[in-house]
Amino acid sequence: MRSKIAQELAEETFDVAIVGGGINGAVAAASLSASGLKVALLEKKDFAGSTSQESSNLVWGGIKYLESYEFSLVWDLCRSRNELMKKYPSSVREIRFFTTLQKGFRKPRIMVFMGAVLYWFMGRFFTKAPRLLSKETINAEEPLVDTAQSQGGLEYSDCYLRDNDARFVFQFMRRAMRSGTKALNYAEVVKATKTDLWNFEVMDHESKQTIQVKSKVFINAAGPYADMLNQLSSIKTQHRHIFSKGVHLIVPRLTDNKRVLTFFADDGRLFFVIPMGACSCIGTTDTPVQTLPAVVTDEDRTFILDNINKRLKLAKPLTRADVISERCGVRPLVKKVGEKVGVDDDWMNLSRKHAIETHKAEKHISVFGGKLTDCLNIGRELFHELNTLGFKGRLTQDWFGESPERARFEKEAEALGLGGIQVAGEGTLIDRLWRCYDLDVFEILALIESDKTLLDAVSPSSSVILAEFVHMAKREMVSHLEDALRRRTRLALVAPHEELANSPVLKRACALLFKENADREWQRYFH
Repeated sequence: MRSKIAQELAEETFDVAIVGGGINGAVAAASLSASGLKVALLEKKDFAGSTSQESSNLVWGGIKYLESYEFSLVWDLCRSRNELMKKYPSSVREIRFFTTLQKGFRKPRIMVFMGAVLYWFMGRFFTKAPRLLSKETINAEEPLVDTAQSQGGLEYSDCYLRDNDARFVFQFMRRAMRSGTKALNYAEVVKATKTDLWNFEVMDHESKQTIQVKSKVFINAAGPYADMLNQLSSIKTQHRHIFSKGVHLIVPRLTDNKRVLTFFADDGRLFFVIPMGACSCIGTTDTPVQTLPAVVTDEDRTFILDNINKRLKLAKPLTRADVISERCGVRPLVKKVGEKVGVDDDWMNLSRKHAIETHKAEKHISVFGGKLTDCLNIGRELFHELNTLGFKGRLTQDWFGESPERARFEKEAEALGLGGIQVAGEGTLIDRLWRCYDLDVFEILALIESDKTLLDAVSPSSSVILAEFVHMAKREMVSHLEDALRRRTRLALVAPHEELANSPVLKRACALLFKENADREWQRYFH
């Protein structure tokens, strides 16, 4: 699959070349290819291999931005959240945020509650109403929470991704590929020059070959690496990025209640315990960093563990030995070139708005910032920017959203005996397969029908089955075992490393993926 796409990239001239395979690049490819444009996409790592795999898995309207009076941002994010809920009803689900406030908090409890009511209003009343929580109610409904220093709290609704963020991004990528996008991972742009066309020198890190790619328009959707890519291509912009590091730790599930436990950490920012299958994802941090990629430090781990241990009545405090996996990424925050961020500025109140900057003469577009919640807006805005550059397509509503074939899939899956398969924290296998694969799921059913051993689960911690790995090998451009375990699935997040290393079924999955290179990939990941 990769070699064929690499050849097509070298032989054709594209309307648009998108550099960056995170959420911004994926929605750009999906919207533009659906509008009839000829699209190439190049990603130097794996798809969703950077910021887009390190989020909190939340699709939210940005309640915290009310405190910095960014009402227009919250209004727009709530609208985007609601649209994702409607278009992805299986994947983007409403969840309650059970919030505890400490005594002496910077705002009175009733004021915070009124903020939640305002948030509900700005969300067009699309979710359940917020409610005020007394200390006694918190004790009764979530006895795990330590209320010794609590003044009570509140509960409100937002949304989360039932699977992982990287899988959600890849669904846009698959939609784009089905619409004709030629997308290649592990393909790094090492040179970009403009003549009549944009000319890209691309290093394919898998084949070790150099590819020459040509396009009429260049979209820089490289996320936190966008500034470096603009320097490489001699584009001067009015915007730039500064970076805030966010770290999460994944631990065995702390509560059986299907909601997000919400606190305010010692530094004043929102701090979550988020359901993730049979695990809990705790965090996050918000600290400035200068270099990429960001890494988890001992200070980050201590901050998260200390904060959660202070706020929960655990049988024994969480330690680093309890951590199954870690997530670490940066938030690319948008600033004007020349605009300073002083040491006294409140870092956490810096705007999270995105910006799109177009250079018409060069036919170059840069995307700065961006969030999972806001992804559909970015896809639409880029389509309109292409119109200003003379490309006249028609953007229909079918470039995103779940297909209408779920009922047919469920009927066929039940007939194959998949109905009774369930894993704690993930729901039924049928439900998860539909969420993760949409129309591609029928290929997985055909694989299972031809070989029932492909129903074997690769790990006790998840319902991921062998048939998915066969499908990945054919359709999902998996180059390394990490691609499959960390991004196409969330196995690397929720299953202990030792459990995966000792799984004979995963060993078979690796062989199905990589055939004669299976031992090499196994050693690369586990050693």
